[in-house]
Amino acid sequence: MEKKRRSSRNAKPLDGFKIVDLTTVVFGPYASQLLGDYGAEVIKIEAPGGDSTRRIGPSAESGMASLFLGVNKNKKSIGIDLRKEQGRDALLRIVKGADVFMHNMRPAKVERLGLAPSVVRDRYPKLIYAELLGFSESGPYAGHPAYDDIIQGLSGLAGLMERHLGEPRYLPTAIADKVAGLFAVQAILAAAFERNKTGRGCTVTVPMFEAIVSFGLVEHLYGAQFAPPLGKIGYPRALMPWRRPYRASDDRFVCIMPYSDGNWRALLTALGDTQTLEDARFADLESRTQNIDVLYRILGGHVATRTSDEWLSLCRKLDVPAHRMNRVEDLEHDPHLKAVEHFKTLRDERMGQLVVPSNPIAFDGRPLGISVPPRLGADSRSVLSQSGFLPNEIDALVASGVIEVAS
Repeated sequence: MEKKRRSSRNAKPLDGFKIVDLTTVVFGPYASQLLGDYGAEVIKIEAPGGDSTRRIGPSAESGMASLFLGVNKNKKSIGIDLRKEQGRDALLRIVKGADVFMHNMRPAKVERLGLAPSVVRDRYPKLIYAELLGFSESGPYAGHPAYDDIIQGLSGLAGLMERHLGEPRYLPTAIADKVAGLFAVQAILAAAFERNKTGRGCTVTVPMFEAIVSFGLVEHLYGAQFAPPLGKIGYPRALMPWRRPYRASDDRFVCIMPYSDGNWRALLTALGDTQTLEDARFADLESRTQNIDVLYRILGGHVATRTSDEWLSLCRKLDVPAHRMNRVEDLEHDPHLKAVEHFKTLRDERMGQLVVPSNPIAFDGRPLGISVPPRLGADSRSVLSQSGFLPNEIDALVASGVIEVAS
């Protein structure tokens, strides 16, 4: 009984949920990594040579570069040459016991490989078939190649940067890939919930372009939500040049966000700025929104007169939201992240120590574990064996080059 209770305490929500994952680069692998974090068995199917991200960034071992490590934890790897019929047959046998089959290939390639939704789901009706695409197939962009930069440009994100900075820029993070990956996780879990009710699988289509358009327009559709429009498109506060971290007198930056009427009144009163406090342009949320850049510029002028510590102390006293600005290299030393042990150290016999950010979600206080991303083909033999392949069949597939195993 004690062993059973211990096992239950260590269980994860998706234990027993099996995913066969053909995705590459960031969009799909980020989604499947999150599902793996939650306990799913994720079998990463890799073409000869492996995912291209195995070679992007610094590495302590060939084929295990930093970008690959960032989106492929908690997975198994099997190398399969899907250009060969034996490889495609092997894949379909592996899919037989899976809950989810996911890919981010263009539809024409999927058709050529004989892995279209109609084919695979006809064979496995309970399967959740997740296709992670650049664009919906009913539009003129269907089948076009799509990467993060392309989607940032098409979706309006680069244009928002232009309105903010005066020239188009991509956000310096793969925001489209990662946010679309979150859409994919939600959609796959929703499909699993539906299958629990109906007993039937379904095809889940996640188009990156449309997902990021929806994401970006949450606040920026603004007045254009109405017909006829009640204002311009674009959320003014987010687009103002003075919406920025402020430089304090000690040359450190602080992020101060007075939002409510009470926040602004308390802060301006403490500063003795009666002129701004009594200015009708800043009297309430609606008028402040219309004149927010002027108000932020005034606040920036105030911040320059005191040290960052003085500002943080004052804002804590007034209960005005504020914190110092971290740069990326500061995060490992952030006192809160250190206290909650957000960064974990994994030890690998060949690569040594790896520092990784953890998935912060907990279930009944149980944190989620992390495993080192797999080497190419590290699990080829075990996955095939669990899928019903006999030892001599596996040896033949390896000898013919259809299956790649780790060296």
